Amino acid sequence: MNRYIVKQKLRSFFAFLIILILFPYIVSVFANGADARIGSGENVSYVTVRTEDADGRKQISKIKWTDYLAGILAREMPADYETEALKAQAVLIRTSLYRELENSEDKILSEDYMSTEEMETRWSKNEFEQYYKTYTDAVKATDDMVLFYEDTYAWTPFHQSSCGMTRSAEEVTGSKEYPYLKVKECPLDKEADDEIHIYTFDYDEVLRKCRDFLVAEEEEKAEEGYSFTDFEIQETDSAGYVSRLRIGQTTCTGDQFRDAMGLSSSAFSFSEKDDDLQITATGNGHGLGMSQWTANEMAKEGSTCEDILTFFFEGTVINTEIQETELL
Repeated sequence: MNRYIVKQKLRSFFAFLIILILFPYIVSVFANGADARIGSGENVSYVTVRTEDADGRKQISKIKWTDYLAGILAREMPADYETEALKAQAVLIRTSLYRELENSEDKILSEDYMSTEEMETRWSKNEFEQYYKTYTDAVKATDDMVLFYEDTYAWTPFHQSSCGMTRSAEEVTGSKEYPYLKVKECPLDKEADDEIHIYTFDYDEVLRKCRDFLVAEEEEKAEEGYSFTDFEIQETDSAGYVSRLRIGQTTCTGDQFRDAMGLSSSAFSFSEKDDDLQITATGNGHGLGMSQWTANEMAKEGSTCEDILTFFFEGTVINTEIQETELL
């Protein structure tokens, strides 16, 4: 047989073999788009997550990337929120996860999420199908979108509603590392659901809850008992959140007191009612970053996901080219 013909047949055979090998990959790229780049199996992207079962035992699981993001989104924002608000929230979650992965040696994520089984249990079948689609659509519509600041993933905190203004990260943390987290006026938060919370505690209960950070001298004071005059707000930040208060002889931060007492917010005031301490707190959450309530109201008025993110994270850049990150 002519040597030229033999060479041509060999070339054709090897070309066919290469196509045969690459065909599944080509189909995967066309079918899955960008997701096919992220640790995948059977053409579906997976992420490794540390979870905890009903008995408190920790376990490592591989979860579909889209399901994981949608599951976190389902825990953090109601399904009846506007599409653009849900998309903005999805970007914040994705950015936070990539930020965590970038700083993780084992590349195992730990953010709590709502599994599809939990969704089905919580909602009826029809609601589950509708809500699941709502959440996954928000994730897919923002595919690969993350927030960057100076070539790195931004810190993307969020909260349910502010006291009317979000907080400055510099004031809260004492660091200039997050200049994009500024005070932002959110007057619509004043109309948020459960915006005002009123708590009443007897003084002994306050002592028990705050014992971990009360100074040693407070033990003697505790024997005498607290009174209303032992509680004084000494300083608030520019957004109206308590930054320093006095309890007897102890000075602590508003966030310390909020966490110890289980308050909805550190934007609070004191009053006395029937010999008990009454605390009125405004807002829900720490007050940093995006107010979900205002984000939803902005979306109702026509703001896009990008508009919302630019407002709350001024100075960051929306990046759609995620740096290569090993998820498995």
